[in-house]
Amino acid sequence: MSNLSLTRRETVLALLSGAATTAALPAFAQQAEWRQNYDSGARNAVARSHTPMLSPESLQATEAAIVAYRDLASRGGWPMLQLGDKMSVGSSGPGVVALRQRLVITGDLDSNAGTSNVYDSYVEAGVRNFQSRVGLSTTGAINRATVAALNVPIDRRIRQLETNVVRLRTWSGNLGNRYVVANIPAALVETVENGVVATRHAAGVGKIDRQSPLLQTKIPEVNFNPTWTVPASIIRKDLIPKMRKEPGYLAENKIRIIGPNGEIQPSQVNWNSDEATRYTFRQDPGGDFNSLGVVRINIPSPYGVYMHDTPAKGIFGDDFRFVSSGCMRVQNVRDYVAWLLKDTPGWDRAKIDATIASGERINARISTPVPCYWVYVTAWATPDGGVQFRDDIYNKDGLAPAPVAQLSGDKDI
Repeated sequence: MSNLSLTRRETVLALLSGAATTAALPAFAQQAEWRQNYDSGARNAVARSHTPMLSPESLQATEAAIVAYRDLASRGGWPMLQLGDKMSVGSSGPGVVALRQRLVITGDLDSNAGTSNVYDSYVEAGVRNFQSRVGLSTTGAINRATVAALNVPIDRRIRQLETNVVRLRTWSGNLGNRYVVANIPAALVETVENGVVATRHAAGVGKIDRQSPLLQTKIPEVNFNPTWTVPASIIRKDLIPKMRKEPGYLAENKIRIIGPNGEIQPSQVNWNSDEATRYTFRQDPGGDFNSLGVVRINIPSPYGVYMHDTPAKGIFGDDFRFVSSGCMRVQNVRDYVAWLLKDTPGWDRAKIDATIASGERINARISTPVPCYWVYVTAWATPDGGVQFRDDIYNKDGLAPAPVAQLSGDKDI
């Protein structure tokens, strides 16, 4: 093989995996936001890109990734793997050899890591790198979701990239000096300042049948210790059936029924009819039980959606975070709010924490409203993070059902 072709292949593999530049990442790329179930310790740490997903650099890297994947496809792509549902350090057998070869093809494992049939620390690191590129928890162990992602054909990956590069071109202009991007299929929020990612936050987004909308708006206000007014759709679909089964549900969750003449007791409502849809249901403030947690971030739009905290923080450790009725739950919301309010006089982190601790309902107007974009991107690349893929959970790519998401109903994936 000539020196030219060797360099080209190394370049392709480095682009596919992002491995060529991870050592050069600045310290802030490994944000504290990711500690819960993302970076559970040094063994599981995976360096993350500081390049915004919506940026000229990302667009250029994605265009280059298309070329790289087409080149890889012309050389045979990668084989389908027949692996057990569970493999980790210490496992052995021919499946480990096949896994090594698969990881080498996409640059997630160095070709010098050997050909042993034992699942060693090198394989573990390669699996972690691959998992980080497909949005799975970086455990370094093989499970059903990881196998499904490994076996997505290269032709589908190319089509994902081709579809999404068009979306990236739409957003490659000037989005502002400070802005927020929420990528729905990635269930991920980025805050961007001066062309670099400031913070990242896992998110809980809309279910398949209650999708989070695409939108472009500005964030003008943060509400601390908010009440929650239950949307009419949730009253119909969730609350009425719940009250038929559990008559004490409203009282247990501190939800009040408000009628034209004041508060109504649950016993006064006919739950076997649609009577409840004529009333307002309002949940008291309280971070331990209120569905909005301790913070609501207002985002004006025709869809009535917003971003908020949640008392159910366990969802942020899940790979499949399509759990809401359209609004977006944000991990480590205090860090997010601190970034939103950093240029608003009188609202430093100490003030934010004190306001939340007070339990009082207080609104903070952001001095300069921050642009906010809810987008749908299932494939992209960055110069320092390799090629990223996510399941097309809402089937907007038109490539048939998402292979990994089909496992989301299984307890052990």
